[in-house]
Amino acid sequence: MPSASLNGEIITGWDSFHSESAKAFGFPEFYGRNMNAWIDCLSYLRDEDGMSKFRLKENEVLNIEVLHSDKLRQHAAEILEELEFCIAAINERYDDYGEKPALKLILR
Repeated sequence: MPSASLNGEIITGWDSFHSESAKAFGFPEFYGRNMNAWIDCLSYLRDEDGMSKFRLKENEVLNIEVLHSDKLRQHAAEILEELEFCIAAINERYDDYGEKPALKLILR
């Protein structure tokens, strides 16, 4: 199963979150570095849109692992909350398309 890891130890704010995300997911150079762009980049993982280095097969799930999630919760709890909200919204979007959820959040 494909996975991407975000290092919660070095995410201390939105700038570092978006830098980690761009690296972990292989977002394009023009990635907007905001949560709307984050959602857009991860909403079409089963299509060939080139917005991420991941291309999921039908019913495949991308595990998003947040390493040191306790540190992220200490430094920037709002980022972790927004991440949970956005993953749920993306999975809802997949459901609207008649597809199974594509993302799973794993806190370590």
